[in-house]
Amino acid sequence: MARITMREAISQALWEEMERDPNVFILGEEVGVWGGTYAVTKGFYDHFGGDRVRDTPISEMAIAGMAVGAALAGWRPVAEIMYCDFLAHAADAIVNNAAKWRYMSGGNVALPLVVRSPAGGGAGYAAQHSQNLEAWFAHIPGLKVVMPGLPRDARGLLKAAIRDDNPVLFLEHKAHYTYKGEVPAAEEVIELGVADIKRQGSDVTLVAWSKTLTFCLEAVELLAQEGIDVELVDPRTLQPLDIETVCTSVAKTGRLVVAHEAVRFGGLGGEIVAQVVEQAWDSLQAAPLRIGAPFVPVPYSEPMERFVVPQVQRIVDEVKRYLA
Repeated sequence: MARITMREAISQALWEEMERDPNVFILGEEVGVWGGTYAVTKGFYDHFGGDRVRDTPISEMAIAGMAVGAALAGWRPVAEIMYCDFLAHAADAIVNNAAKWRYMSGGNVALPLVVRSPAGGGAGYAAQHSQNLEAWFAHIPGLKVVMPGLPRDARGLLKAAIRDDNPVLFLEHKAHYTYKGEVPAAEEVIELGVADIKRQGSDVTLVAWSKTLTFCLEAVELLAQEGIDVELVDPRTLQPLDIETVCTSVAKTGRLVVAHEAVRFGGLGGEIVAQVVEQAWDSLQAAPLRIGAPFVPVPYSEPMERFVVPQVQRIVDEVKRYLA
């Protein structure tokens, strides 16, 4: 095992997949000469050349449109959209084209496209650069959505996403690139649509992803010191969603809490709660709880941003209140 950052894990996956398959190439704003806004593709341009690491105009519509066309032509593009918020500009190509072509062709057309984009708050980037829009895209049939929380998962899931013949939206938390975790030296490809239990427990099931997962890892240790045994489940992919693992956990604990950084209203937490209620009603000993951001844009002010984005202590307090 090596202890590396989230940035290094994502970079490793991209580098190794480009070495493995000459059809894989990267495109986006500043990904080439500059090495990426968050330095994920630093050194790629010098090694792979400008044909496979392509700097683009400042146009998300153009980036996504080119990527869809390249995927239809048999390439495996990895498109970077600088901020998740800017996916709104790229939505037509992703939602109305990429997600539809395989179905509309009766499976005769593959669309091996990955769209990487940094999401989330906690970096002081204010309302237009701090959103979590996973619920938008998880709602679209034909599109897979991945939100890793740990470096090991990020590397293995990105490899799987690049090899998938369907379009995958790969959301990385922008305040999480320096987070370190253990990653095996050997290659690891993690199947999409399979959740992972990060901590076994018996009192309550806590479901979380992306940066909120790391807050939950801290929170469950604090709760353990008070005698509360939490089982922590990381979906890893939100579409397809491994609800079976969540339901199996709830059957053991009898209680469910879902925590995410996105606004609580209309968030994926509601979908997970609904499916557990539908499929595991008899296992529940109490109504499920959702922890999410209030229904406001993410503030620029650092104290206000911390108030909006669920933090470790808030997760601890909400779980304790839920179990009281």
